[in-house]
Amino acid sequence: MKKLLILLSITALGLSSACKKNQDAHIPPDLAFKTGGNYTSADRSIMNGDSINVGVTITKKEDDIRNLNISYAYDGNSATATLLNVAMTAAEYSGYDHDFWIRTRTTPGTEKWVFTVTDRDGNLAQKSITLTVQ
Repeated sequence: MKKLLILLSITALGLSSACKKNQDAHIPPDLAFKTGGNYTSADRSIMNGDSINVGVTITKKEDDIRNLNISYAYDGNSATATLLNVAMTAAEYSGYDHDFWIRTRTTPGTEKWVFTVTDRDGNLAQKSITLTVQ
């Protein structure tokens, strides 16, 4: 009887271990701004109506890259408007590299540009640049 109880306990322990789900680390893709040359990769001041070049490099970490959203908000507003939504093709699921030209408005103030990349599992990576338009 004692051996049967020990055997059942070991079996139950083994089954409970086998039923545990793997813990997903939820690793988002890597999003980086290109630097140097004519790239803008940090907050800065700019004249109204001027353009900036923002280069992005996105690298898959765990799951396929699915989407890049570029949005903006004016003068400290928390609500953003979408400028561009890029759905990745199968060839871009592992990595994406592109330059975007952004033209500022002609009104002085601040513009916050937000770049958000999403992978297949919904993990997000986000970077932003705030422009002070003069």
